[in-house]
Amino acid sequence: MNDEMYEPLTVKTLGSRLVGIDAVNSILGHDLSKWSVNEVGDGNLNLVFIVKSELGSVIVKQALPYVRLVGDSWPLPLKRAFFEYHALIRQAERDPGSVPKIYHFDETQAIIVMEFFTPHIILRYSLIAGNKHEGLAKVLGNFCARTLFRGSDLSMKAAKRKADVALFAENIELCDITETLVFSDPYFDAERNHHNSALEPLVASLRADVDLKVEAHHLKAKFCNNAQTMLHGDFHTGSVMVTKTDTKVIDPEFVLYGPMGFDIGMLFANFWMSYFSQPGHASKVGQRDDYQEWILSVVEEVWNVFIMEFSCLWRTERTGILYERSLFEDQGHDLGSEQALEHRLKEIWQDTLGFAGIEIIRRTLSLAHNADAETISDEALKTQCEACGLVLGRQLVINRSDLHSIKEVHDQIRNIQKGKQI
Repeated sequence: MNDEMYEPLTVKTLGSRLVGIDAVNSILGHDLSKWSVNEVGDGNLNLVFIVKSELGSVIVKQALPYVRLVGDSWPLPLKRAFFEYHALIRQAERDPGSVPKIYHFDETQAIIVMEFFTPHIILRYSLIAGNKHEGLAKVLGNFCARTLFRGSDLSMKAAKRKADVALFAENIELCDITETLVFSDPYFDAERNHHNSALEPLVASLRADVDLKVEAHHLKAKFCNNAQTMLHGDFHTGSVMVTKTDTKVIDPEFVLYGPMGFDIGMLFANFWMSYFSQPGHASKVGQRDDYQEWILSVVEEVWNVFIMEFSCLWRTERTGILYERSLFEDQGHDLGSEQALEHRLKEIWQDTLGFAGIEIIRRTLSLAHNADAETISDEALKTQCEACGLVLGRQLVINRSDLHSIKEVHDQIRNIQKGKQI
Protein backbone atom coordinates (compact mmCIF):
# COMPACT_ATOMS: atom_id res chain seq x y z
CA MET A 1 0.00 0.00 0.00
CA ASN A 2 2.79 2.46 0.77
CA ASP A 3 3.77 2.66 -2.91
CA GLU A 4 0.22 3.18 -4.18
CA MET A 5 -1.54 6.43 -4.97
CA TYR A 6 -3.80 7.67 -2.19
CA GLU A 7 -7.29 6.19 -2.31
CA PRO A 8 -10.08 6.68 0.24
CA LEU A 9 -11.18 3.54 2.03
CA THR A 10 -14.70 2.18 1.80
CA VAL A 11 -16.52 -0.52 3.75
CA LYS A 12 -16.07 -2.82 0.74
CA THR A 13 -12.39 -2.14 0.06
CA LEU A 14 -10.96 -1.74 3.55
CA GLY A 15 -10.46 -5.44 4.26
CA SER A 16 -8.60 -6.26 1.08
CA ARG A 17 -6.36 -3.22 1.54
CA LEU A 18 -5.38 -3.98 5.15
CA VAL A 19 -5.35 -7.78 5.30
CA GLY A 20 -1.73 -8.00 4.17
CA ILE A 21 -0.40 -5.97 7.09
CA ASP A 22 1.16 -8.17 9.79
CA ALA A 23 0.33 -5.84 12.68
CA VAL A 24 -3.32 -5.81 11.65
CA ASN A 25 -3.45 -9.56 11.04
CA SER A 26 -2.02 -10.19 14.49
CA ILE A 27 -5.18 -8.65 15.96
CA LEU A 28 -7.89 -9.57 13.45
CA GLY A 29 -6.46 -12.75 11.95
CA HIS A 30 -5.75 -13.55 8.29
CA ASP A 31 -9.23 -14.77 7.32
CA LEU A 32 -10.84 -11.77 5.65
CA SER A 33 -14.20 -13.52 5.50
CA LYS A 34 -14.41 -13.23 9.29
CA TRP A 35 -13.81 -9.47 9.35
CA SER A 36 -16.74 -7.09 9.74
CA VAL A 37 -16.33 -3.44 8.74
CA ASN A 38 -18.59 -0.58 9.77
CA GLU A 39 -18.11 3.11 9.03
CA VAL A 40 -18.78 5.14 12.17
CA GLY A 41 -17.19 8.50 11.48
CA ASP A 42 -19.49 11.40 12.30
CA GLY A 43 -16.78 14.03 12.68
CA ASN A 44 -15.94 17.01 10.53
CA LEU A 45 -12.79 15.80 8.81
CA ASN A 46 -12.12 12.06 8.50
CA LEU A 47 -13.26 8.57 7.62
CA VAL A 48 -13.47 6.26 10.65
CA PHE A 49 -14.21 2.52 10.62
CA ILE A 50 -14.59 -0.17 13.27
CA VAL A 51 -13.17 -3.50 12.10
CA LYS A 52 -13.95 -6.63 14.10
CA SER A 53 -13.26 -10.36 13.91
CA GLU A 54 -13.60 -13.27 16.31
CA LEU A 55 -10.06 -12.51 17.50
CA GLY A 56 -10.13 -8.78 18.11
CA SER A 57 -11.03 -5.32 16.89
CA VAL A 58 -9.40 -2.07 15.73
CA ILE A 59 -10.29 1.46 14.71
CA VAL A 60 -9.17 2.55 11.27
CA LYS A 61 -8.98 6.30 10.70
CA GLN A 62 -8.15 7.85 7.36
CA ALA A 63 -7.76 11.51 6.53
CA LEU A 64 -9.64 12.86 3.54
CA PRO A 65 -8.11 15.51 1.24
CA TYR A 66 -10.82 17.98 2.23
CA VAL A 67 -12.99 19.05 5.15
CA ARG A 68 -15.69 16.41 5.30
CA LEU A 69 -18.17 18.81 6.92
CA VAL A 70 -17.92 21.18 3.93
CA GLY A 71 -16.81 19.04 0.98
CA ASP A 72 -14.04 19.15 -1.59
CA SER A 73 -14.43 22.93 -1.95
CA TRP A 74 -12.28 23.15 1.22
CA PRO A 75 -9.13 21.09 0.59
CA LEU A 76 -6.90 19.87 3.43
CA PRO A 77 -3.54 18.08 3.28
CA LEU A 78 -3.41 14.38 4.08
CA LYS A 79 -0.31 15.00 6.20
CA ARG A 80 -2.55 15.81 9.17
CA ALA A 81 -2.63 12.04 9.81
CA PHE A 82 1.16 12.20 10.18
CA PHE A 83 0.82 14.88 12.86
CA GLU A 84 -1.91 12.96 14.69
CA TYR A 85 0.24 9.82 14.71
CA HIS A 86 3.20 11.69 16.18
CA ALA A 87 0.99 13.41 18.74
CA LEU A 88 -0.46 10.09 19.91
CA ILE A 89 3.02 8.60 20.25
CA ARG A 90 4.12 11.49 22.45
CA GLN A 91 0.94 11.55 24.53
CA ALA A 92 1.33 7.82 25.18
CA GLU A 93 4.86 8.44 26.47
CA ARG A 94 3.86 11.38 28.64
CA ASP A 95 0.66 9.92 30.10
CA PRO A 96 0.71 6.14 29.55
CA GLY A 97 -2.66 4.50 29.05
CA SER A 98 -4.56 7.69 28.30
CA VAL A 99 -4.67 7.41 24.50
CA PRO A 100 -5.19 4.55 22.02
CA LYS A 101 -2.32 2.24 21.12
CA ILE A 102 -1.09 2.55 17.53
CA TYR A 103 -0.90 -0.71 15.57
CA HIS A 104 -0.08 0.62 12.12
CA PHE A 105 0.52 3.93 10.36
CA ASP A 106 0.58 4.44 6.59
CA GLU A 107 1.67 7.96 5.77
CA THR A 108 0.96 7.74 2.03
CA GLN A 109 -2.60 6.53 2.58
CA ALA A 110 -3.08 8.78 5.65
CA ILE A 111 -4.28 5.75 7.64
CA ILE A 112 -3.88 5.09 11.36
CA VAL A 113 -4.92 1.69 12.72
CA MET A 114 -5.34 1.91 16.47
CA GLU A 115 -6.86 0.43 19.58
CA PHE A 116 -10.66 0.20 19.63
CA PHE A 117 -12.09 1.28 22.96
CA THR A 118 -15.17 -0.71 23.87
CA PRO A 119 -17.77 -0.35 25.36
CA HIS A 120 -16.70 3.30 25.48
CA ILE A 121 -18.85 6.09 24.08
CA ILE A 122 -18.11 9.74 23.29
CA LEU A 123 -18.30 11.81 26.48
CA ARG A 124 -20.37 14.56 24.85
CA TYR A 125 -23.22 12.15 24.12
CA SER A 126 -22.96 10.60 27.55
CA LEU A 127 -23.37 14.05 29.11
CA ILE A 128 -26.40 14.67 26.91
CA ALA A 129 -27.83 11.40 28.22
CA GLY A 130 -27.18 12.48 31.82
CA ASN A 131 -24.64 9.80 32.74
CA LYS A 132 -22.00 10.11 35.46
CA HIS A 133 -18.48 8.71 35.22
CA GLU A 134 -16.28 7.62 38.07
CA GLY A 135 -12.70 8.86 37.85
CA LEU A 136 -13.37 11.12 34.86
CA ALA A 137 -11.92 14.28 36.42
CA LYS A 138 -8.78 12.57 37.70
CA VAL A 139 -7.90 11.17 34.27
CA LEU A 140 -8.54 14.48 32.50
CA GLY A 141 -6.69 16.55 35.09
CA ASN A 142 -3.68 14.26 35.03
CA PHE A 143 -3.70 14.12 31.22
CA CYS A 144 -3.58 17.90 31.02
CA ALA A 145 -0.85 18.23 33.65
CA ARG A 146 1.36 15.44 32.29
CA THR A 147 1.12 16.20 28.58
CA LEU A 148 1.39 19.96 29.00
CA PHE A 149 4.29 19.84 31.47
CA ARG A 150 6.24 17.02 29.81
CA GLY A 151 5.85 18.58 26.35
CA SER A 152 7.38 21.88 27.40
CA ASP A 153 10.72 23.53 28.14
CA LEU A 154 10.04 22.79 31.79
CA SER A 155 10.80 19.14 31.11
CA MET A 156 12.16 18.42 27.63
CA LYS A 157 15.74 18.82 26.54
CA ALA A 158 16.02 21.95 24.43
CA ALA A 159 17.19 20.29 21.20
CA LYS A 160 14.40 17.71 21.23
CA ARG A 161 11.74 20.28 22.04
CA LYS A 162 12.90 22.63 19.29
CA ALA A 163 12.85 19.74 16.82
CA ASP A 164 9.29 18.96 17.86
CA VAL A 165 8.26 22.60 17.53
CA ALA A 166 9.62 22.56 13.98
CA LEU A 167 7.88 19.27 13.17
CA PHE A 168 4.43 20.32 14.35
CA ALA A 169 4.79 23.85 12.95
CA GLU A 170 4.10 22.28 9.56
CA ASN A 171 0.53 21.46 10.64
CA ILE A 172 -0.29 24.78 9.00
CA GLU A 173 -3.73 24.16 7.57
CA LEU A 174 -5.28 22.84 10.76
CA CYS A 175 -3.74 25.69 12.72
CA ASP A 176 -5.30 28.04 10.20
CA ILE A 177 -8.72 26.50 10.86
CA THR A 178 -8.33 27.28 14.56
CA GLU A 179 -6.90 30.75 13.97
CA THR A 180 -9.74 31.64 11.60
CA LEU A 181 -12.85 29.77 12.75
CA VAL A 182 -12.16 30.08 16.47
CA PHE A 183 -10.57 33.51 16.91
CA SER A 184 -11.82 35.66 14.02
CA ASP A 185 -14.95 34.42 12.21
CA PRO A 186 -17.33 34.61 15.20
CA TYR A 187 -16.82 38.37 15.50
CA PHE A 188 -18.15 39.36 12.07
CA ASP A 189 -20.51 37.98 9.46
CA ALA A 190 -18.06 35.46 7.99
CA GLU A 191 -19.18 33.28 5.10
CA ARG A 192 -19.08 29.96 6.96
CA ASN A 193 -20.78 31.22 10.12
CA HIS A 194 -24.28 30.22 11.12
CA HIS A 195 -26.29 30.72 14.29
CA ASN A 196 -29.73 30.46 15.84
CA SER A 197 -31.70 33.38 14.41
CA ALA A 198 -33.40 33.94 17.78
CA LEU A 199 -30.00 35.04 19.10
CA GLU A 200 -29.65 37.86 16.55
CA PRO A 201 -29.90 40.81 19.01
CA LEU A 202 -27.28 39.27 21.30
CA VAL A 203 -25.06 38.34 18.37
CA ALA A 204 -25.24 41.87 16.98
CA SER A 205 -24.29 43.22 20.41
CA LEU A 206 -21.28 40.93 20.66
CA ARG A 207 -20.06 41.79 17.18
CA ALA A 208 -20.31 45.49 18.01
CA ASP A 209 -18.36 44.98 21.24
CA VAL A 210 -14.94 46.44 20.56
CA ASP A 211 -13.60 45.45 23.99
CA LEU A 212 -14.52 41.83 23.29
CA LYS A 213 -12.87 41.83 19.87
CA VAL A 214 -9.70 43.39 21.23
CA GLU A 215 -9.44 40.82 24.01
CA ALA A 216 -10.26 37.98 21.62
CA HIS A 217 -7.32 39.02 19.49
CA HIS A 218 -5.03 39.42 22.46
CA LEU A 219 -5.82 35.74 23.04
CA LYS A 220 -5.32 34.95 19.36
CA ALA A 221 -1.90 36.61 19.55
CA LYS A 222 -1.04 34.47 22.55
CA PHE A 223 -2.24 31.36 20.72
CA CYS A 224 -0.16 32.17 17.64
CA ASN A 225 2.98 33.45 19.34
CA ASN A 226 3.41 31.47 22.55
CA ALA A 227 4.74 27.97 21.86
CA GLN A 228 4.81 26.81 25.48
CA THR A 229 4.03 23.14 24.94
CA MET A 230 2.61 20.48 22.64
CA LEU A 231 -1.18 20.85 22.70
CA HIS A 232 -3.87 18.36 21.80
CA GLY A 233 -5.36 21.32 19.94
CA ASP A 234 -8.99 20.16 19.86
CA PHE A 235 -9.55 18.97 23.41
CA HIS A 236 -13.27 18.87 24.12
CA THR A 237 -15.92 16.42 25.27
CA GLY A 238 -16.09 14.99 21.75
CA SER A 239 -12.41 14.00 22.04
CA VAL A 240 -12.94 11.92 25.18
CA MET A 241 -14.32 8.38 25.33
CA VAL A 242 -15.77 6.90 28.51
CA THR A 243 -17.37 4.02 30.30
CA LYS A 244 -18.73 4.36 33.82
CA THR A 245 -15.22 3.88 35.20
CA ASP A 246 -12.74 4.43 32.36
CA THR A 247 -11.68 7.51 30.39
CA LYS A 248 -9.57 7.81 27.22
CA VAL A 249 -8.48 10.73 25.03
CA ILE A 250 -8.61 10.61 21.22
CA ASP A 251 -8.20 12.70 18.04
CA PRO A 252 -5.20 15.04 18.50
CA GLU A 253 -4.89 15.89 14.78
CA PHE A 254 -5.01 19.63 15.54
CA VAL A 255 -1.77 19.22 17.49
CA LEU A 256 0.49 22.27 17.68
CA TYR A 257 2.77 24.07 20.10
CA GLY A 258 0.87 26.76 21.98
CA PRO A 259 -0.10 28.15 25.41
CA MET A 260 -0.88 25.62 28.13
CA GLY A 261 -4.25 27.14 28.99
CA PHE A 262 -5.66 26.46 25.51
CA ASP A 263 -6.35 22.74 25.96
CA ILE A 264 -7.78 23.19 29.45
CA GLY A 265 -9.89 26.13 28.34
CA MET A 266 -11.43 24.21 25.45
CA LEU A 267 -12.27 21.33 27.77
CA PHE A 268 -13.84 23.52 30.45
CA ALA A 269 -15.84 25.44 27.84
CA ASN A 270 -17.44 22.26 26.59
CA PHE A 271 -18.35 21.14 30.10
CA TRP A 272 -19.89 24.55 30.78
CA MET A 273 -21.86 24.42 27.52
CA SER A 274 -23.09 20.99 28.57
CA TYR A 275 -24.17 22.50 31.91
CA PHE A 276 -26.29 25.14 30.20
CA SER A 277 -27.79 22.57 27.80
CA GLN A 278 -29.08 20.18 30.46
CA PRO A 279 -32.62 21.67 30.84
CA GLY A 280 -33.08 21.02 27.12
CA HIS A 281 -32.46 17.31 27.62
CA ALA A 282 -34.63 16.87 30.72
CA SER A 283 -38.16 15.44 30.58
CA LYS A 284 -39.39 17.86 33.24
CA VAL A 285 -38.31 21.12 34.86
CA GLY A 286 -35.61 20.66 37.48
CA GLN A 287 -34.95 17.03 36.61
CA ARG A 288 -31.26 17.62 35.90
CA ASP A 289 -30.45 20.22 38.56
CA ASP A 290 -28.31 17.75 40.51
CA TYR A 291 -26.64 16.58 37.33
CA GLN A 292 -25.68 20.13 36.44
CA GLU A 293 -23.98 20.42 39.82
CA TRP A 294 -22.15 17.16 39.10
CA ILE A 295 -20.81 18.67 35.87
CA LEU A 296 -19.48 21.68 37.77
CA SER A 297 -17.93 19.35 40.35
CA VAL A 298 -16.09 17.55 37.55
CA VAL A 299 -14.64 20.80 36.23
CA GLU A 300 -13.56 21.82 39.73
CA GLU A 301 -11.90 18.47 40.32
CA VAL A 302 -10.16 18.54 36.92
CA TRP A 303 -8.62 21.90 37.84
CA ASN A 304 -7.60 20.75 41.33
CA VAL A 305 -6.07 17.53 39.98
CA PHE A 306 -4.25 19.54 37.32
CA ILE A 307 -2.77 21.88 39.95
CA MET A 308 -1.68 18.99 42.17
CA GLU A 309 -0.08 16.96 39.37
CA PHE A 310 1.51 19.94 37.62
CA SER A 311 2.96 21.07 40.96
CA CYS A 312 4.30 17.58 41.64
CA LEU A 313 5.94 17.45 38.21
CA TRP A 314 7.38 20.94 38.80
CA ARG A 315 9.05 19.73 41.97
CA THR A 316 10.25 16.36 40.63
CA GLU A 317 10.68 16.56 36.83
CA ARG A 318 11.80 20.11 36.12
CA THR A 319 14.73 19.10 33.92
CA GLY A 320 14.36 21.54 31.02
CA ILE A 321 15.90 24.95 30.41
CA LEU A 322 13.29 26.92 32.37
CA TYR A 323 13.54 27.63 36.12
CA GLU A 324 16.53 25.30 36.45
CA ARG A 325 17.04 23.70 39.83
CA SER A 326 20.61 25.01 39.76
CA LEU A 327 19.18 28.52 40.14
CA PHE A 328 16.65 27.69 42.82
CA GLU A 329 16.64 24.48 44.90
CA ASP A 330 20.37 23.87 44.54
CA GLN A 331 21.02 27.30 46.05
CA GLY A 332 18.51 26.81 48.83
CA HIS A 333 15.91 29.01 47.10
CA ASP A 334 13.03 26.56 47.32
CA LEU A 335 10.66 29.43 48.08
CA GLY A 336 11.71 31.08 44.82
CA SER A 337 10.81 27.93 42.94
CA GLU A 338 7.41 27.87 44.62
CA GLN A 339 6.90 31.53 43.78
CA ALA A 340 7.66 30.85 40.12
CA LEU A 341 5.25 27.89 40.16
CA GLU A 342 2.51 30.10 41.59
CA HIS A 343 3.11 32.65 38.83
CA ARG A 344 2.93 30.00 36.11
CA LEU A 345 -0.28 28.51 37.50
CA LYS A 346 -1.85 31.97 37.67
CA GLU A 347 -0.96 32.56 34.02
CA ILE A 348 -2.38 29.18 33.00
CA TRP A 349 -5.59 29.91 34.94
CA GLN A 350 -6.18 33.26 33.24
CA ASP A 351 -5.41 31.78 29.83
CA THR A 352 -7.75 28.88 30.56
CA LEU A 353 -10.64 31.25 31.26
CA GLY A 354 -9.95 33.38 28.19
CA PHE A 355 -9.68 30.46 25.81
CA ALA A 356 -12.79 28.89 27.36
CA GLY A 357 -14.74 32.04 26.55
CA ILE A 358 -13.42 32.04 23.00
CA GLU A 359 -14.43 28.39 22.56
CA ILE A 360 -17.99 28.96 23.81
CA ILE A 361 -18.52 31.90 21.46
CA ARG A 362 -17.15 30.11 18.41
CA ARG A 363 -19.18 26.94 19.11
CA THR A 364 -22.31 29.09 18.99
CA LEU A 365 -21.55 31.48 16.12
CA SER A 366 -18.92 29.90 13.86
CA LEU A 367 -18.96 26.83 11.57
CA ALA A 368 -18.87 23.83 13.91
CA HIS A 369 -21.51 23.76 16.65
CA ASN A 370 -22.01 21.32 19.54
CA ALA A 371 -24.58 18.54 19.75
CA ASP A 372 -25.25 19.65 23.34
CA ALA A 373 -27.38 22.52 22.02
CA GLU A 374 -28.04 21.37 18.46
CA THR A 375 -29.97 18.30 19.64
CA ILE A 376 -32.39 20.31 21.83
CA SER A 377 -35.79 20.15 20.12
CA ASP A 378 -37.43 22.92 22.16
CA GLU A 379 -36.33 26.09 20.35
CA ALA A 380 -36.94 28.33 23.36
CA LEU A 381 -34.77 26.14 25.61
CA LYS A 382 -32.10 25.90 22.91
CA THR A 383 -32.02 29.69 22.59
CA GLN A 384 -31.77 30.12 26.37
CA CYS A 385 -28.96 27.59 26.54
CA GLU A 386 -26.96 29.29 23.79
CA ALA A 387 -27.64 32.79 25.16
CA CYS A 388 -26.32 31.74 28.57
CA GLY A 389 -23.19 30.42 26.90
CA LEU A 390 -22.58 33.63 24.98
CA VAL A 391 -22.99 35.74 28.11
CA LEU A 392 -20.52 33.53 29.97
CA GLY A 393 -18.13 33.51 27.02
CA ARG A 394 -17.93 37.28 26.96
CA GLN A 395 -17.42 37.49 30.72
CA LEU A 396 -14.58 34.98 30.62
CA VAL A 397 -12.78 36.74 27.79
CA ILE A 398 -13.19 40.25 29.21
CA ASN A 399 -12.83 39.51 32.94
CA ARG A 400 -10.36 36.62 32.97
CA SER A 401 -7.85 38.51 35.12
CA ASP A 402 -10.53 39.35 37.72
CA LEU A 403 -11.79 35.81 38.31
CA HIS A 404 -9.52 34.22 40.86
CA SER A 405 -11.06 30.82 41.57
CA ILE A 406 -13.16 28.10 40.03
CA LYS A 407 -15.78 28.84 42.69
CA GLU A 408 -16.14 32.42 41.44
CA VAL A 409 -16.62 31.19 37.88
CA HIS A 410 -19.19 28.60 38.91
CA ASP A 411 -21.12 31.13 40.97
CA GLN A 412 -21.32 33.30 37.87
CA ILE A 413 -22.47 30.35 35.78
CA ARG A 414 -25.28 29.59 38.21
CA ASN A 415 -26.33 33.24 38.23
CA ILE A 416 -26.31 33.41 34.45
CA GLN A 417 -28.60 30.43 34.18
CA LYS A 418 -30.95 31.92 36.76
CA GLY A 419 -31.20 34.99 34.53
CA LYS A 420 -29.44 37.39 36.86
CA GLN A 421 -26.84 38.36 34.27
CA ILE A 422 -28.66 38.01 30.94
